[in-house]
Amino acid sequence: MGFQNTTREEWVSARKLLLEKEKEYTKAGDALAEQRRQLPHVKVDEPYSFHGPNGPLTLADLFEGRKQLIIYHFMLGPDQKEGCVGCSFVADNVPVYLQHLHSRDTTFAMVSRAPLEQIEAFKKRMGWTMPWYSSFGSDFNYHFHATNDESVAPVMSNWEDKESLEQKGKLFFTRGEQSGLSVFIIGPRGGVYHTYSGYERGVEGLLVTNQLLDLTAQGRQDQLPHGIKALGWLLHDRYNGE
Repeated sequence: MGFQNTTREEWVSARKLLLEKEKEYTKAGDALAEQRRQLPHVKVDEPYSFHGPNGPLTLADLFEGRKQLIIYHFMLGPDQKEGCVGCSFVADNVPVYLQHLHSRDTTFAMVSRAPLEQIEAFKKRMGWTMPWYSSFGSDFNYHFHATNDESVAPVMSNWEDKESLEQKGKLFFTRGEQSGLSVFIIGPRGGVYHTYSGYERGVEGLLVTNQLLDLTAQGRQDQLPHGIKALGWLLHDRYNGE
């Protein structure tokens, strides 16, 4: 409605109507989260290998002794010198202090296909502290649709195959590095199980910045007046005047 000569009483009345819709949205989100938890678990039998600052690791090692593992698939390939701007925006929204997740027996980490030295250099530049591992030389990215190369594995992006993606003009998603997240759990008799993966807007829950902007009158400001697309996010060390 914008700037209008509205009384406080009129504003409260409008706010109460919106509150009812917010409550419906929250309850629907709770129900969806419960359905997500009911997804079947698939055992991971492939012996994936990773590289961290202290040497080679298995997927089970990435749990750091906890029950659950959330992996963010960060778009940084072997031929890229700096990370994807969108993935970097996600990383900026990850809590600095992961102890709250740890208190719930859950570990968070990022994985990219770039060699570890590239990851470490960009991580230092951005000032991030979360665990970030290299899957270079492993099929992990391909099997969890974080890298698409049909010579290695069938193309899949957000559960759409190559033909469907091409028909919709989503050629970007048919090749190269992709973003997303995957969640794993240790089974009651050991072994790693895959419980969930999400891609595209399925990772928006990580973006606290957007959730805060959604509370404001101007919103996310992705569109300028007259439908003009606004400037996207930048790597945080490229903003001026701050």
